[in-house]
Amino acid sequence: MKRVVLLLNDKLEEWFLVYSLSFSVALIFMQVLARYVFGNSISWSEELARYLFIWQAWIAVGFATKHSRHINLDFVVNLCPLKAQKVLFWLSHCIWLAFGLYMTWKGAELTGLIFTRNTISAALQIKMGWVYLSVPVGSALMSLRLIQIFWSKLTPAGKETA
Repeated sequence: MKRVVLLLNDKLEEWFLVYSLSFSVALIFMQVLARYVFGNSISWSEELARYLFIWQAWIAVGFATKHSRHINLDFVVNLCPLKAQKVLFWLSHCIWLAFGLYMTWKGAELTGLIFTRNTISAALQIKMGWVYLSVPVGSALMSLRLIQIFWSKLTPAGKETA
């Protein structure tokens, strides 16, 4: 378990997002070049770029959670007294964690169903379950990041800001 947490803390999401975005940009550039300069398109490039984008979006959910970059209604919280702010923080994060765990569970169910139906993509000829797998993976990363936030707030250094 420690290895998994260390791997996740060692910029795993950032690496995936940077390299997959770089690859997607290069792939789309090659597609445009092939289509307009050489008059022949790469048949599978659009589909691969789309599936990479789906994975990027779901992995970015965990990344944004890790860096507290999700949309907040801070103006409402800041109007409340400090004790109410702490209660609202814990309440909202518990609801958020419950949603993340639910998405992980239901996403895994849907992914399993897609894999059992053996649905294949049109151009790449890969199982669509690999695309749908992004939902439970991204949701699990988000849930793990929320648990890390909880843990940091419960340690002595984090209790001051909880």
